[in-house]
Amino acid sequence: MQIGIVGLPFSGKSTLFQAITGTHIDPQALARGDVHHGVVKVPDARLERLAETYAPKKTTHATIEFVDVVGLKKGESGSTQFTTNFFNNVKNNDALVQVVRAFVNDVVPHPDGTIDVMRDVVTFETEFILADLAILETRIDRIKKQVGKAGDAQAKLELPVLEKCHRLLEQEKPLRDVEFSKEETTILKTYQLLSLKPMLIALNCDESQVKDASRLVEQVAARKNGLWTRVVAFFGKIDMEMSELPADEARAFMSEYGITEPAVNTLIREAYALLGLQSFLTAGADECRAWTIRKGMTAQESAGVIHSDFFGKFIRAEVVHFNDFIAHGTSFARAKEAGCWRLEGKEYIVEDGDIMEIRHS
Repeated sequence: MQIGIVGLPFSGKSTLFQAITGTHIDPQALARGDVHHGVVKVPDARLERLAETYAPKKTTHATIEFVDVVGLKKGESGSTQFTTNFFNNVKNNDALVQVVRAFVNDVVPHPDGTIDVMRDVVTFETEFILADLAILETRIDRIKKQVGKAGDAQAKLELPVLEKCHRLLEQEKPLRDVEFSKEETTILKTYQLLSLKPMLIALNCDESQVKDASRLVEQVAARKNGLWTRVVAFFGKIDMEMSELPADEARAFMSEYGITEPAVNTLIREAYALLGLQSFLTAGADECRAWTIRKGMTAQESAGVIHSDFFGKFIRAEVVHFNDFIAHGTSFARAKEAGCWRLEGKEYIVEDGDIMEIRHS
């Protein structure tokens, strides 16, 4: 999964990227506008506990790739220009984190002169809607010509879906907040529409706003929470400083400011919730591993995530939930005696935290 981090100039976008990926970007690279990628392990205390139990040769976390999306430019008037390069970089991501500046810093002023969280949120939303409208208008015109000349069956299926989206966008409604059918979603996937991408709005606060951050999140969420939109707060400057400290010092640093978790944990947890993701686990002497799947996936589909051959050759899965495994002394045998271990077939819906061993031919 790839998540793009976007934001207006001086919002703290690159600061967040560096803090959560543990990287340091050269200032010259920032000035050039280079694209930066970083792979982050998904924190999972359950996996760590399994590793303590099995002492495996290898422990493998699920991962998320974050991308520092570039391409925004400051125009002659001082306002931000949304370039074609920026839109192209955005399209390649599964979801987006929009960093919105909530902190005041007179040394580095906001491009628009004042701090206004909702204005900045709407700025991105408007630009995405306009870009999508341009794509749909071109495609709708082309499809109408195809339908008129050859009666193209696929074009006839696409046209009402694209016209529906066009009407919604004209009403300034981002497509991520609309519930589409499975058939409509399949059609829209090919267009990589920007306002359709799940969005995590991340409010960048400073140390003076720690106590007020939750209230600010509630205010923005009241206006922007939707099917595929969520709002969180983080503390960019603090997180950047913590990323350079040993773990015990970082925890003490968070405690001093009254922060419960680092930004990386917040973003990953909220991204999983936003995208409907969860993890199941495999355990053994060779490897303990967390696997990312979508909620609602069956045991057979989940087996296919481990190895494509396992989908077709699936027989059944041995399953015990992590909580039951721990409750019965980290022992499969005791969990089985207690009736918590079971054999499940192809259609079993995997739960977050299930420990599974796949039987296959």
